[in-house]
Amino acid sequence: MSETRGETVQDGEQPASGNRVLVVDDDSGLARALSINLRAHGWDVIVAPTGAAALDAAASGRPDVVLLDLGLPDMSGLDVIAGIRGWTRVPIVVLSARQLGDDKVDALDAGADDYVTKPFAMNELLARLRAAVRRARPVDADEPVIEAGELRIDLARRVVSRAGEDVRLSPTEWALLEVLVRNRGRMVGRQQLLREVWGPAYSTETNYLRVYTAQLRRKLEADPAHPRHLLTHPGAGYRFEE
Repeated sequence: MSETRGETVQDGEQPASGNRVLVVDDDSGLARALSINLRAHGWDVIVAPTGAAALDAAASGRPDVVLLDLGLPDMSGLDVIAGIRGWTRVPIVVLSARQLGDDKVDALDAGADDYVTKPFAMNELLARLRAAVRRARPVDADEPVIEAGELRIDLARRVVSRAGEDVRLSPTEWALLEVLVRNRGRMVGRQQLLREVWGPAYSTETNYLRVYTAQLRRKLEADPAHPRHLLTHPGAGYRFEE
């Protein structure tokens, strides 16, 4: 089995971001350049040159995000995504060559969260990695239950109540509410919502958001026509407000 090489900040230094990235790329030159740049921006870096090493590193290194090149020598990058998705929701950002448009779609359908096209600007890559980690940030361990007015949303038990009475939500309604609640106080863009709730193939189906948001408002808002918690940013996205 291929050995996984870990590269971290120098002795005594702490990564400014506090986040760990697993870089999966068999191009040693590119992997080294990425490692140097990521470390310079405060990331703790693990490098895996093969798919097998990547799966080992994902399990043992517990990265906060995976940066994955699809072109690996021992297995398909899609198989690596499937292997990681079998047990964790760690965000996966795919590195893709321009000519592999179909591969990018396949990667998103397989469970990747985002992609960056080669060649890329380092500041764009850093922004994509930060956004992926931010979207995946879990609710604080001491705050698994969110209370907003009459609403009580238990994210751990996946239960919602209003004025002390349980509210029955469909799986899709819950998925939409969960994404908004986990990003409470911040607008979530329409494409992000569609991708996280329905999948990449539905990125233009904005009517889904209107229909399901209206259903949630009827179930959760005291006055659905004048919502207090499930707010719309016209033409941009939605926000859950406590």
